[in-house]
Amino acid sequence: MYKLIIVDDHSIFRKSLSALLEKEEIAEVIADAGNGLEFLELLNKHKADLILMDIAMPIMDGIEATQKAISKYPALNILTLSSFGEENYYYKMVEAGVKGFLVKDADISELKLAIETVAKGGSYFSSELLKKVITNIVHNKKTESHLTDREMEILNMVCTGLTNEQIADHLNLSYDTIRWHRSNILSKTGCNNTASLVMYAIKNSLVIV
Repeated sequence: MYKLIIVDDHSIFRKSLSALLEKEEIAEVIADAGNGLEFLELLNKHKADLILMDIAMPIMDGIEATQKAISKYPALNILTLSSFGEENYYYKMVEAGVKGFLVKDADISELKLAIETVAKGGSYFSSELLKKVITNIVHNKKTESHLTDREMEILNMVCTGLTNEQIADHLNLSYDTIRWHRSNILSKTGCNNTASLVMYAIKNSLVIV
């Protein structure tokens, strides 16, 4: 099972989630913290496959904690556990280095999928949260894109959560071709990972998820 650390300021939530994950044999929760400062101290003692990170916490919030953790451990996989109403913080969390968002009341199947995806180095965005983000963004004129039609097509698929392999199968192209296109997309948009690319695409009205 994956080794997890849960960071949330509600003790009952941490304990309940921990019990659920272990009961369903999804992950082993090796530690938990009530704020970002406690979490950073835990990182000196525990090596986890994934961090489930809350945003709003006392003493040190999820944004600062993520920034400090990623600066020290660049390969750390962090998945944000979000409540509705926190959409204004999503960009900051992505900039800090998280690999996705999951709403706290997600069902067990989505929780399992999100954990497995991010623990393996991928990105996961709850479709429900993406729709909420889109709804709350006031768009100006659509950003002029320097992407080719093929790159736009691939970008749309990336934003729906498809992997390079799945995109290659769908477009009947080779995996290396998709990887090359994806690298070009990241370069042209100035993004450094899938999470930041998804948020960039939404913010600039390049795709509708």
